[in-house]
Amino acid sequence: TNRSALEIKKSYEELIERFCRWAETRSDIRAAIVAGSGARVDHVADEWSDLDIIVMTTDPEHYLSTFDWINNFGKPLFTFIDTSTASSDKLRAVLYEGMLDVDFCIVPYAGMQESAQWIDQTIKENTDRKALAWIWNVYGRGVRVLIDKDGIAGTFAVVAASVKKPYPPRPTQDEFLEVVNDFFYHAVYTAKHLRRGELWWTVTHLDCRLHRSLLQMIEWHSLAEHGWKHDIWFLGRFLEEWATPKTVKGLRETFAQYDEENVKRALLAAMELFQSLAVETATKLNYPYPKETDKNVTQWIRTCVSEASNRTQ
Repeated sequence: TNRSALEIKKSYEELIERFCRWAETRSDIRAAIVAGSGARVDHVADEWSDLDIIVMTTDPEHYLSTFDWINNFGKPLFTFIDTSTASSDKLRAVLYEGMLDVDFCIVPYAGMQESAQWIDQTIKENTDRKALAWIWNVYGRGVRVLIDKDGIAGTFAVVAASVKKPYPPRPTQDEFLEVVNDFFYHAVYTAKHLRRGELWWTVTHLDCRLHRSLLQMIEWHSLAEHGWKHDIWFLGRFLEEWATPKTVKGLRETFAQYDEENVKRALLAAMELFQSLAVETATKLNYPYPKETDKNVTQWIRTCVSEASNRTQ
């Protein structure tokens, strides 16, 4: 547990070397690259990082249905197929001795050339912002080629070097209002289930669903404050660096524990933070803010959760 960052980095490099020696002997593995922190030049891997290896193979099912092959790179403590990723590609996650965590992203080799061409075309056309954001998040901050038997990994490396960060556009007035209404709607929904006494449902809805809208408003607020080329990371990564200090401080009280009074506190804190950010963002964007909606929803929720507290006393 007291291993230095240098020792951990060395352990990962040794694991990569063992993987490369093994993969070179496998005719079905045609290419492999490191993505994520292990290949980034910005926010590079530290002692808390994992290792993401994208394995391009003609027999993906073998590496998903079996796991004896992971023993070639170290002593695994356990492995499983990670289904939580938003990508259609499947991950075999492995935790090795020393708490080295490795995600082997198993990608069918068939069609990879077409994928590289699609990425290249998407970058050149520069119109599909959602696709460009995905390309940037996966490849744009750097890739490291490990195995390249047919030149496909090199193609991805060239693509990675050519992609430019797609800065998000200013939201339209309708898009802004959509997020505001979404937040208020689910705030009421959360309060109703709190009154019913469904703690599990209420806590998970508050800490996940409501915070999705809150994160969007945090991003817009930060961009409106710092400029629309401010570096916003995906899914809230490194939020403490790019969000405003007031936002980071306000977030402390917005997450709930499995306790009715705690949920009440967190819900009201999340609403207060969201409202503050939304009002400031609307002002920066010169958009009207739905004050009457805010007032009606806030009053109803405060009464609702107050009655919930009285019921339990």
